[in-house]
Amino acid sequence: MKRDMDFVRGILLEVETLNKPKMAEFLDADSTESDLKKLGYHLAMLVEEVGYLKGMPVPLLGGKIWHDLELTWQGHDFLDSVRDDNVWELTKKSAESAGGFTVEILAALAKGFVKQKIEKHTGIPIEI
Repeated sequence: MKRDMDFVRGILLEVETLNKPKMAEFLDADSTESDLKKLGYHLAMLVEEVGYLKGMPVPLLGGKIWHDLELTWQGHDFLDSVRDDNVWELTKKSAESAGGFTVEILAALAKGFVKQKIEKHTGIPIEI
């Protein structure tokens, strides 16, 4: 399965809005098995690989379902850097023009664009 960073951003935004959501809260009546697999795949990466979310895994045949999802400190930082739609679009375009990226590079690009935006509005240079 291919990683979908727009989907990842959407998950993080939803988790921030909801109070310890369960995986099922991201699905609707029209969701397919493919939607469930995509969600499970991305949630597992966000919890187990990059640590942007924490949650309680519940083993299920063929995978896990997640309960009590919450952003971690790193998740909040990443989300704050990609929250603005314009910054997100600039970040994606820049990463795609390079032909590939890691989540760390994506986060660094987004932080760079946020830094530029703050410096433009305040006139104060920021070192990161």
